[in-house]
Formats: sequence, structure tokens, C-alpha cells
Amino acid sequence: MTTRRKTPVQVETVEPATCSVGLRLSILQKVPFFHVLTADEIGIVNEQFREFSFQPGEAIYFSGEQAAKLYVVAAGQVKLLRHSLSGQDVLLDVLQPGDYFGSFSPLADERYPDTAQAHTAVCVLSINAKAFHTLLNQYPSVALRVLDITARRLRETQEIVRQLSTDSVGQRIAAVLLKLAEKLGEVSNEIVLIQMPLSRVDLAQMTGTTTESASRIVSQFQKEGLIRTGRQWIAITDRTRLEKIAGIDTGG
Repeated sequence: MTTRRKTPVQVETVEPATCSVGLRLSILQKVPFFHVLTADEIGIVNEQFREFSFQPGEAIYFSGEQAAKLYVVAAGQVKLLRHSLSGQDVLLDVLQPGDYFGSFSPLADERYPDTAQAHTAVCVLSINAKAFHTLLNQYPSVALRVLDITARRLRETQEIVRQLSTDSVGQRIAAVLLKLAEKLGEVSNEIVLIQMPLSRVDLAQMTGTTTESASRIVSQFQKEGLIRTGRQWIAITDRTRLEKIAGIDTGG
């Protein structure tokens, strides 16, 4: 059993390791490349997926392992980590229900480029890469969506590499907080609440810096009134100034 904070003072308990049939169907319908399918077709797709549960910190797969499956987060959160040339773990993303990860390829020599790890207790759905390609042949509209989404993800990965090589630590942390706000943020009275356990280690991994540097920047942002933090949440209190630090052109 884990807890999820609906606001910094309100707690709702959830059981992310449990995947009912209704939840599975609902989640698969939200996956970007399955969104074009009808409810009946989603039911057929669901039959091809298997269900697995993991506890916080457990690896779903490791970088370098044979890439044999595509996964979908049904409940909980999953971290994607990649080892840098300097030996550090870079946190690429924190995936939410409806997000997918793993491999599209049926090739036997394909390897996972990253490590997938349960961030909270999670329930994931998985499909063999060969079975997934059978679905692509069966539903051409899904195949076209996969091509578009793969191209977009490649651009996003290239942007992460650019940020790690050119931006300051402050810029990178500001950009990561804004990215999380866009993905998970709940807006109330111009404050954006990000509900997730996000440690200084996580922030350091997401921005390619040390835990000490991440802690220093977060403390600085707090003192300047840009953010507030709690045990399982971060609130962005001055988004405009944070966007300026990140170097984002808002057209203003």
C-alpha cells in the first residue's frame, strides 16, 4: 500500500500493484498509439498483455539485457535510468499510468538502452515484441502512430543530451521541474503542484549533476520563492521566473 498526496495536506491511499480488467482496458485506451482503437479492439489487444507487479526500487529490466518486451504502466510510477560516460545514472523520465517503455523491436540482438526501475509500487502490463508486431500488422493506424511517437521521443532524447552538455545546473533543474509540471502538475491559484516522491538524488540523476549541487539549487529556488517542497510533492510558486532561469521563450 502506498500513499498519494492529492494536496500537500490531503492523503489518498491507493493500491498500485492491483490491476483489474477494467483498469487494464482503461489504461490501454490511454496509450498514445492505441488511442485510435475502438473499445472492442482494445479488448482484443488486452488479451495479448501479461500483468506484473514490482515494489519500489525493483528493476523491471536492466540496460544491456535482451529487449524482448514492450511495457505499459498500469498503476504507480516507473523510473527510466541511463548510465552516462562518466559513470553516473541519468534519470531520463518518471513514467505515469498510460506511459509505455521497453522495446518495439522483434530483433533477437536488440538490447535495452536504459534501466527501468519501480519508483513506487507498480503494476505493469507487458507484451512480447513479436506479438506487438503482429498487432501492428493487424492495425495499420497503430503502426503509423508508433512511427510518429518514436520520432518525437528521439527528438526529446536529443534535447536531454543537449541540455546536459550546454546548460548550467540551475537551468537544467528549472527545466526538469517545468517538464514535470507540464506532465503531472495540478494548477490551483497560479501554483502548480507536482505530486510524486522526488528526492535530491532523483533530481541529480535527471540533470546529470551531484546530489549536493541539486540540493543547493533547490534550496536557492526555495529561498527565492520559486518553489515549495514537501515529502512527496513540489509546488512551483513562480513559474514565470523559473521559465526565465530555464531559458524558455514564452513569447512575452
